[in-house]
Amino acid sequence: MKFVVIGGVAGGPSFATRLRRLNEEHEIVIYERGEDISYASCALPYYLGGVIDDLDSLIERTPEILKVKNNIDVFPKHEVQSIDPDKKQLVVKNLQTGAETTTNYDKLVISSGARPTLPPIEGANEATNGFILRSVTDAAEIKTYIDKHDPKSVLVLGAGVMGLELAENFKHRGLDVTLVDQLPQVAFPYDEEIADLIYDKLIENGLKIHLSTRVEKINHAGKEVVLSDGSILNPDLILFATGVAPNNEMTKNAGIKLAEDGQIIVNDQLETNVPDIYAIGDIIKTTSLVTGLATSSMLSSAANRQGHMLADIANGTPMRYRGYIGAGVAKIFDYTASYAGMTEHALKAAGITNYKSIFVTPFDHAYFYPEAKRLNLKIIFDATSGKILGGQAVGEKGVDKRMGELSVAITGNLTVFDLPDLELPYSPPYSTTRDSLNIAGYVAINQMTNVVETIKAADIPAEDLATAFFLDIRETDKAKSGSIEASKNIPMNELRERINEIPRDRKVYITFRKGLNTYTSARILAGFGIPAILIEE
Repeated sequence: MKFVVIGGVAGGPSFATRLRRLNEEHEIVIYERGEDISYASCALPYYLGGVIDDLDSLIERTPEILKVKNNIDVFPKHEVQSIDPDKKQLVVKNLQTGAETTTNYDKLVISSGARPTLPPIEGANEATNGFILRSVTDAAEIKTYIDKHDPKSVLVLGAGVMGLELAENFKHRGLDVTLVDQLPQVAFPYDEEIADLIYDKLIENGLKIHLSTRVEKINHAGKEVVLSDGSILNPDLILFATGVAPNNEMTKNAGIKLAEDGQIIVNDQLETNVPDIYAIGDIIKTTSLVTGLATSSMLSSAANRQGHMLADIANGTPMRYRGYIGAGVAKIFDYTASYAGMTEHALKAAGITNYKSIFVTPFDHAYFYPEAKRLNLKIIFDATSGKILGGQAVGEKGVDKRMGELSVAITGNLTVFDLPDLELPYSPPYSTTRDSLNIAGYVAINQMTNVVETIKAADIPAEDLATAFFLDIRETDKAKSGSIEASKNIPMNELRERINEIPRDRKVYITFRKGLNTYTSARILAGFGIPAILIEE
């Protein structure tokens, strides 16, 4: 049987090598339109930053290695032009010679991924100092430009995770870095609580940031950039990190069903609607393990696992793909940001509103052990069942560990009621006796059982904004936080002695503040018969 794979990098080679380990009889062929078949694409920003010196070290497999070790025929610089499912034929173009040939398949796997897209900006295509980063070839071209022109400033368009990784690495090279994004926050799709902390870290490290800002025009071959906020920038280098589009051109006349965004729709066997054609990786629209709704699958780790599983399915092992969770991590200077599952942004986009969230800031390890730092942790859960829908965290240490554990909890369909029962490793350098996830569980359960009522700042009724009592429980030497102006500041430690200053004939809200002190204050007030509502932001 002949298996043909369209696309390399992550999913395609994972499928092909696994299938070969399972079966020596199949003919396996990979077509890849780029020069390299398998490489660590996520490491490319670190090469540009000089953190990784050897670009060749990022090449994981070559066509020669795949042929010798796995008996897989690989054709780089070959692009599949069209698919004929009735004849089970492909038209393939050699991008070096221009010649087109026809080849047959018995089973077809589409792992063609996605490509960066240039925004519709006047002058973008004429910017000779403008680049996108997706492949080893792109990285080599950018590095050559840097070596030749010695740029002093760089403009990164797009402040998502890819843009932030590029920004950090260019800063590491000593460049003056400016970030521009049309969204009102950095690090989308992280939620505002996490994004605000990331923003502060970027400013702390000297980056210039323009949010809620568009690029109106690029002039003089990229040497002048006009922004919608009136700024005019003169970057030596421009990196476009503004999004991707699926490489689906070969599917258009093949009858393969696509989602509205152009991704290929697959079932739990990773099959398309066309017999004997499968798809994996960035190109697919699959099912969210969290919500059961259609979702994109845009991480190389997911593509690798899908490729491995599809090889088992294709070889006759009864398996099903349970769905995509989404778990990512990013280094942002001395911060680590990570997420697992759904963010509030994603839930709202899916039309899901029946959820609650908590935000806690416990220490990342025992407070008495040197260099203990706050870990900022958000958990989102179903308001009725407590099922964990997602989580995000940012801090200096232990962030990825907690999100990895939370991803396992989501996979196991756990609820916040299970979090206090998680038995997690403890030693003072690594954790606290009650781990951050245990603490998050306690706080979430308090919400679920109405021990403490919470409300989003945006949901406070207008009447309450005018008539309620807003209590700020911070210590007087601490900075204010939150968007709601307090009626009075009474530090938590003074509440019992000053309880008569809290009115009993008005609603009482406790203004937003990170940490457990707001919850403790609410319990103190409850002990005196005063119900208080915690404000979330």
